[in-house]
Amino acid sequence: MQIAVLTFDGFNELDSFVAAAILNRMRSRGWAAHITAPTAEVTSLNGVTIRRQRPLSFTAEADAVIIGSGSKTRDIAADADLLARIPLDPARQLIGAQCSGTLLLAKLGVIGTLPACTDLTTKPWVIEAGVAVIDAPFVAHGNVATAGGCMASQYLAAWMLARGESRAAAREALHYVAPVGEKDAYVARTLSVVTPFLPDAAGTPAESSLARV
Repeated sequence: MQIAVLTFDGFNELDSFVAAAILNRMRSRGWAAHITAPTAEVTSLNGVTIRRQRPLSFTAEADAVIIGSGSKTRDIAADADLLARIPLDPARQLIGAQCSGTLLLAKLGVIGTLPACTDLTTKPWVIEAGVAVIDAPFVAHGNVATAGGCMASQYLAAWMLARGESRAAAREALHYVAPVGEKDAYVARTLSVVTPFLPDAAGTPAESSLARV
């Protein structure tokens, strides 16, 4: 599973790095989350400059895409030329967005009128874009998920692992990153948020790969 973590100037470090780190716990199983950006270098909202791992064109070939938030998301959302360089295919890809990343999904027409999650600052802009916003940390509709709040990265990563690999894989990755002394409670809480949105939530336990959902 090759994942594009879309990261733009002004990005929130928690959105890009936390999700990528959790997903990369599955490297031994062929998973790789790549910081993907339109320029060779991008600088975070706190002044941290990093080099991209993949160009924005990688978005088209990735198996999954995560769009984080940032201080310049509204400018990106208004840039038609840049949006045209972000091809997304919900029929083939798992797609997740966090906080103001949800605004980009709205502008790209991926959400439609389905309810979505975002942060409190971005909420009025997402509503203005025609999307209903719910007061929740995470929601998924088929292959598209949105999350609200900086620490909601864990939910996007857990959902993507459960969908693309298995619940056991999600549990394993979460257990590794969870605080010592709180691991079981942390894993249980995180999975309780995403499990209702897995394809077989009302059926048999999910251990299926993306190819079979």
